[in-house]
Order: sequence, then structure tokens, then C-alpha cells
Amino acid sequence: MFKTLVNALKVKEIRRGLLFTFFIMVVVRLGSLIPLPGIDNVAVQQYLEQTLGESNSFLASFTGGSFTQMTIFALNVTPYITSSIIIQLLTIAIPALEEMQKDGDDGRKKLQAITRYVTILLSVVEGLGLAIGFERGHYLTIKPAFAFPLIIVVLTTGSAFVMWLGEKITEFGVGNGISIILLVNIISRIPADLNGLYIKFIKGNDIVDQVIAGAIILAVIVATVVLVILLQEGVRKIPVQHAQKVQGRRMVGGQGSFIPLQVNTSNVIPVIFASSILSVPAVVINLFGIKTSGTGAAILRVINQRNWFSKAYPIALIGVLIYVLLIVFFAYFYTAVTFNPMEIANNLKRSGGFIPGIRPGKPTQDYINKILNYIVFVGACGLIIVALIPIFFNGWFGADVSFGGTSLIIIVGVVIETIKQIESRMIVRNYSGFLTD
Repeated sequence: MFKTLVNALKVKEIRRGLLFTFFIMVVVRLGSLIPLPGIDNVAVQQYLEQTLGESNSFLASFTGGSFTQMTIFALNVTPYITSSIIIQLLTIAIPALEEMQKDGDDGRKKLQAITRYVTILLSVVEGLGLAIGFERGHYLTIKPAFAFPLIIVVLTTGSAFVMWLGEKITEFGVGNGISIILLVNIISRIPADLNGLYIKFIKGNDIVDQVIAGAIILAVIVATVVLVILLQEGVRKIPVQHAQKVQGRRMVGGQGSFIPLQVNTSNVIPVIFASSILSVPAVVINLFGIKTSGTGAAILRVINQRNWFSKAYPIALIGVLIYVLLIVFFAYFYTAVTFNPMEIANNLKRSGGFIPGIRPGKPTQDYINKILNYIVFVGACGLIIVALIPIFFNGWFGADVSFGGTSLIIIVGVVIETIKQIESRMIVRNYSGFLTD
């Protein structure tokens, strides 16, 4: 990876793209430091910690701390990510959107425009919800008649501006812009998390305990990263053979290929959905000031990730079981709505391809479904392990960090994809240079 980066810096076009991307990242981080006007930021931070609980760490990681500190970029890329997922799911359910997706570049541009509008709508709704929560908690420093439109406009504008910056990175920089911004947000929180681990487990102890604690922390991080890389790069290759046919006086075809099925077919979507669903009850209860006691309070403790592996709340392991089942469910659900084995089987049949030992048509579809169900389960198990590692160390040892398995999957995925894009640009440039010389 380091060698690839060094070689890329020697290429003028790529060097400019990297510098442009770095400049945009600086702008995003600076915007994440400007406080939102019209509110008591200190009181709001305490309010968010009480309202969101574990989701506060989740949002802090995805927004680079801008949501926790409630800055003008508080919403950051989260509305865009949510709208992208919504449009992707609706593409399966709405024929008109499905046609757009199949309509080449023009269709994709239309879907991108719809995604932008949905992003703005979600930003307005989220801004309104936050404004209502701030007013209920008496955290406004100006009159509600002025505070509400101010908060909504600033947060929506900030989210739209970050979305625009991401698109400019994609156009003029290196990599997928939104993914790059998300990567920088996550990485920006890691130094503070590592400092917290140092203060809690290393600082003040004798040298032997420091070395042991440091080695354990490093081993857990390295092992998790290695597991994430294996999960992201794991592919099940289904062999495909193409029948020979006569063209003129020659026999053509007959070459072999394969269908690559990624083990982690749904990426981080199941973890995000599962975490979001479990956080909904606490968010609704705190947002509308609903008082809970008895059974209601016990349920909230069970679904709070901070209690899952805590020695004080062994019953909270029920929350872990619910979390695991939700991840498995959403892994199969998301794969089912985004991956169509019947279409693959039909395309193979039309192109004269077949899987050795499997008849074309319905048998091919059933075979792909069988393989897909197996690898989705394997991928879901990998996601569960990666997602539960930081939660376990948080609950059992009190190792509180904002980045977790989801963040590491995003980091590894974005870095690998960006490196591949840089390498492909270098290959294209080398071929272009060869042709022009």
C-alpha cells in the first residue's frame, strides 16, 4: 500500500487529486469545530448522551464528533447515507426506479438527484426533531420562534454542503467522496479513544502491567483488523463454462470464467440497521419525555449496549441475542432485495454459459440460491464477531471507545477501494503513455 502511494505521488494527475482530497478533508474538519448557534452546547452534549446512549458513540464516530459537539456539520454525511440506503431499497420495490437504475448514466444521474432531495428532506426532519428536543430541555439561548428556523436551516445547509464536498472529491479528487469523508470522520475519533484506553489501562500502572495492557490492546486491534480484511476480501467463486459456437469458419467460446459472490454481501448495513432499531425506543422515550419504570426501564437496560456484557446486568445478554438475530435477519433481507439469482441464471442462459454439472435455468437459480444462503450466513457470523468485540471489551472491562466493528469495516473497505482506484488510474495512465509514445 505504501509503495502504491509513493508511486501515485509521482503522477501529476493523481497527486493533484490527492491534494484536492486533502484540502476538502481539512474543510470538513474545520466545519466540524464551528458550534451551532442558538443553543447551550455544554447542556446539549449532556442531553445527547442521556437521550441516545450507545447510539451517541455511533453517531460520534460517523460524524467525527461534530454531532456530539453539535456543530454546523452535526448531521454530516448521515442523512446522505440513510437516503442512499432508502433509495437502494426502493429501487427493488418501485419499477420506475428500477428502470432508472438500468438506464445507464442518465438513469444513475436521475437516481443521484432523487437521493439529494431525500437527503435534504431527512436533514430538515432531523433538524426539526433536534430543535424540538432542545426546546423541551430548555437548551435554547434565543426565542424558539427564531431558534427553530435557525437550527433547521443551519443543520440542513451544513449537511448539503458536506454532500456537495463529497461529490467534488468524487469528481476531482481520489476515491468515493462520501466514503472518504466518512473515513476521515471515523479516524478523527481514534486518537481520543486510544488516549482514553491509555489513561484507563496503562497510565499509572507499573511497567509490567503497562506492557501487558498495551500488548493486549494492540493484539485485539490487530486481530480485529485482520478479521475485517478477511471478511471484506472473502469471495466464493462459482465456476462458469461457456459453450462453443460456430462463427464463420471458426469455433469460438468455450472459455471458463466464474461468478464472484462476496462473503460479506451486505457490508455493514445489517449492523447499522440492527443498532438503529435497538436505539429507537430510548430515543423516542427521551425525545417525548415519556417516563418509564418497572418493566419499561428493565427493557431499556436490556437493549442498552453498555450493559450487554456488564457483570452487573447479566440479564442484558438477552439484548445481545436480539442484536445477533437482527444482524442475521438483515443480512439475509438486504441480500435478498439487492441480489437476484434468477437474473444471473437468465443472463447465463442467454449468453450460452452454464455452471458445470448444473442444468441452465431454474436448477442454476436454485444452485446459486443455495450457495448464497450459505455464504450470507458465514458473512453474518463474521459481522457479529466483529461488531461484538468492542461491545464485549466495553461491557466487561470498561474499554469505552466510539469506534467499533462497523467503523473498522468501513475504514478497511474504503482504504482498499481507494488503493484499487489509484492503481487502476496508474494502469490506465501507463497504457495511455505507451500508446502515445
